[in-house]
Amino acid sequence: MKSLDIFNHLLGIKLAGKNAALATIIRTKGSTPRKAGSKMLIMEDGNLIGTIGGGCGEAEVIETAMVVISSQKPAQHQVDLTKGLFYEDGGICGGIMDVFIEPV
Repeated sequence: MKSLDIFNHLLGIKLAGKNAALATIIRTKGSTPRKAGSKMLIMEDGNLIGTIGGGCGEAEVIETAMVVISSQKPAQHQVDLTKGLFYEDGGICGGIMDVFIEPV
């Protein structure tokens, strides 16, 4: 999904008086499903627009985004796909993504 599409959805959310968080990959190292600049919009009802790669790593970011929405304070989250369950199941790229999550 293009950033413009995400920002158009964001405009609709704000006009409706709802809260959301915008997650942006700001840095990657190694093999990752998405690269820096990829965005995902997380709405307070749990709906998503866009993706930063899917799977357990994206689920971690969504969980952090819910805290950001409720606190209205930005956060940074590192998704480490190099070890643990992510890596051992063989379905993961094996890199690291730093994600900035901001209330919008």
